[in-house]
Amino acid sequence: MDNAGYKTGSFDGLHQVSDDDEMVDIAGATLDFSTTDDDPPLNSGEGLPGETGGYEEYSSSRGMNGAGTPAAMVHPLDDPVPGLGTYEDFNTIDWVREKSKDRDRHREITSKSKESTVALLHRISDAFSGWLLMLLVGLMSGALAGGIDISAHWLTDLKEGVCLNGFWFNHEHCCWKSNETTFQERDKCPDWKSWAELIAGTTEGGSAYVVNYLMFIFWALLFSFLAVILVKAFAPYACGSGIPEIKTILSGFIIRGYLGKWTLIVKTITLVLAVSSGLSLGKEGPLVHVACCCANILCHLFTKYRKNEAKRREVLSAAAAVGVSVAFGAPIGGVLFSLEEVSYYFPLKTLWRSFFAALVAAFTLRYINPFGNSRLVLFYVEFHAPWHLLELGPFILLGIFGGLWGALFIKANIAWCRRRKTTRLGHYPIIEVLVVAGVTALISFPNSYTRMSGAELISELFNDCSVLDSSQLCSYKEVSNTTSGTSVGNGMADRPADSGLYTALWQLSLALLFKVIITVVTFGMKVPSGLFIPSMAVGAIAGRLLGVAMEQLAYFNHHWIIFRHWCSPGADCITPGLYAMVGAAACLGGVTRMTVSLVVIMFELTGGLEYIVPLMAAAMTSKWVADAFGREGIYEAHIRLNGYPFLEAKEEFEHKSLAVDVMRPRRADPALAVLTQEGMTVAEAESLVESTRYSGFPVVVSQESQRLVGFVLRRDLLISLDNARQRQEGVVSSSQVLFTEHAPAQAAEAPPPVRLRSILDLSPFTVTDHTAMNITVDIFRKLGLRQCLVTHNGRLLGIITKKDILKHMAQMANRDPDSILFN
Repeated sequence: MDNAGYKTGSFDGLHQVSDDDEMVDIAGATLDFSTTDDDPPLNSGEGLPGETGGYEEYSSSRGMNGAGTPAAMVHPLDDPVPGLGTYEDFNTIDWVREKSKDRDRHREITSKSKESTVALLHRISDAFSGWLLMLLVGLMSGALAGGIDISAHWLTDLKEGVCLNGFWFNHEHCCWKSNETTFQERDKCPDWKSWAELIAGTTEGGSAYVVNYLMFIFWALLFSFLAVILVKAFAPYACGSGIPEIKTILSGFIIRGYLGKWTLIVKTITLVLAVSSGLSLGKEGPLVHVACCCANILCHLFTKYRKNEAKRREVLSAAAAVGVSVAFGAPIGGVLFSLEEVSYYFPLKTLWRSFFAALVAAFTLRYINPFGNSRLVLFYVEFHAPWHLLELGPFILLGIFGGLWGALFIKANIAWCRRRKTTRLGHYPIIEVLVVAGVTALISFPNSYTRMSGAELISELFNDCSVLDSSQLCSYKEVSNTTSGTSVGNGMADRPADSGLYTALWQLSLALLFKVIITVVTFGMKVPSGLFIPSMAVGAIAGRLLGVAMEQLAYFNHHWIIFRHWCSPGADCITPGLYAMVGAAACLGGVTRMTVSLVVIMFELTGGLEYIVPLMAAAMTSKWVADAFGREGIYEAHIRLNGYPFLEAKEEFEHKSLAVDVMRPRRADPALAVLTQEGMTVAEAESLVESTRYSGFPVVVSQESQRLVGFVLRRDLLISLDNARQRQEGVVSSSQVLFTEHAPAQAAEAPPPVRLRSILDLSPFTVTDHTAMNITVDIFRKLGLRQCLVTHNGRLLGIITKKDILKHMAQMANRDPDSILFN
């Protein structure tokens, strides 16, 4: 984004953007940033779109050898100049300065609390505000998640029929009150009518099948059309899962409006529509985005979080945990997910508050009880039969399958998304969504396992067959000589498969092939789309197929040496549902590269410690296999595809480059644009700002000596100059700009100078030109720097920004360095 909107002597340029040129493609959606969000951005960011070089993302930071606080750009509790010390859109926050501001604010509140009772109460409320904010985030996110679950369940059933007692009842709730419903046919009741009954007056025959088929496709197309049109018209940021962008935001990048009110409203509505349309996507990833939107909006109720970007990101890290907590009913897994997968800065205080917020959200969802089964998810299951050590072999096979699937999916999906970006396909998002939704509905309806929603499919596959189960997956032959009491757990001994089970296995095989293909083209479209449920569905199908195969192998060959000592005739040896669960974990781990948090989430889903070892074996095997084909998970791959300025902590810098090899300017580049501590006029400073696109400028003693004095942000410089022209009498273009502590003597007729030492960072981070880049990269990662100045014997040589590092790393990996921009 070019800063051409800056005008000499006017702060208006900071807000001026072109109507047509400020476009950024995020998660495959063309986004117009010429519209400002209703709230200040949840900021985090780096270079600006369209910039081709230079030091785009500079901000004041503490020097490597300086323990002091950066020069106060604003009073910690009172900002005399509006906008001073804030950030522009698509810039990176300065973590060091933000933390320093918060320490100054806290220090002042503490000192004043000793002076009066009111100040003491203010200190107490300030200390309590973080916990109150976590409570509100948990309540709001849990309530929204409950509403999304209920609405999605209702609209999904609406594709097949309607309840005569009340159209707002889904199929299950409609049949609860019926006295004519039997357990074996609990889905059939007089109050629930299929569309064939309502339109054709019959439930049997080809005409009824065709009517139901056409209505299923009609509703799928209608829901998907409404979802994509709402996203395109009102909130382009609402598309995709949101996790890649949230990871980038949590690293310090500013994307204005990504977590705003409109994004929250539209994403909540369109997520229900997208899930109900039958597309191969889930709501779990987008729920993390929804929870972060709630947190960002609620942050504006508290000054401590509204005015400090680093503090706000602590809340967002907790909100990410809340999103997973309500998605899977796994509060502990949510906290670990935030820590392992999305958070950039996660202090111990955030860990406690994340746990509290996730707990509140889970309690709220439990109170709402969206599924009517006192569980937080539709596919909660409890297994009772123990597993045997020899079963680790099949579990590891599922891990290998999950790793291969994850690597294949990432490569295929990124290739498809890149094609969407670089061809005319990306210009027609509505047509693309409608075509994919139509094809999905057309192929899904004939197969009962693809017709049902992803969560229902996973619930069916996880199910441990009991005596009264009517599912086709529990269609076994009755064996009269089964030894009574030898089975463990649910009382169902292993039995030979019946024809119904073989039919179900064929249908599951076709469903597996369909899910593998359709998920590749679905993820990344212009609708809210999560990846957890489709990945888990693929793994659960593969696991159930393998589980049934193992069950039948053990039944017919119990005399084999591998079964002889633990699988006697009439015993319940193999649990196919357990294999489905392990397969689901393996495939999800292969796609996202989650390990610890994944195992804990699956453990919380099953409620049994006994199955942690199989889950750990599958998760680690899946990660190892997938890492052999590429170390990036799906979210990191999409971050790189979209060119977000994100320094991945998991990626090692193994090259022998020095700071001088990466810094700007290079030999062929123009000289470094700098300000001098004295001798420049207001006009010269404004001319320098107007003629460049850099986000900050080093300040030196003089052009000749190039001895470093400090660093000043472009935004703060413009605001201060504009403020001086408006409020300081006698300031004209020929007035001197001074960064010195004491003003030099001037002629009597000279206009008054503009003293800007208060906005100067006197201790910017510096490295020498011979500093190894692996050390520099670690400094950027661990301190969250925006830029670092390079010196030689105290003389300023150049500057290194996060984008310079990312470009250098891309170049070393034989990738296009110019891809480190918004594509």
